[in-house]
Amino acid sequence: MKNALLQNLITFYEEDPNDPFNIYALALEYLKSDSGQAEKYFDKLLTDHPDYLATYYPAAAFFAELGKIEKAEIIYQKGIDLALLNNNTKTHQELLRAYRSFLDELDD
Repeated sequence: MKNALLQNLITFYEEDPNDPFNIYALALEYLKSDSGQAEKYFDKLLTDHPDYLATYYPAAAFFAELGKIEKAEIIYQKGIDLALLNNNTKTHQELLRAYRSFLDELDD
């Protein structure tokens, strides 16, 4: 049985499937219980809402965890570029640190 929060998020998504926040919230909630669904919603965000900056950090970390290294690297790079383009210094720095950590782990 699905938890109440997940059920509410599904309802919000069904009411407005084009709102990137609804998709983002579902992806994050599915991280806890269903990686296949999390992947589906992260992919949807990256494809349909590439300017939704909040997606990049958790999506890249998720795909790295799955062992999809090339995909994770591309997501980190796109997020870094998007944050820079949007003059979002805080997010740019967070993504850059996460990306460097990701690269360091690859070297180990």
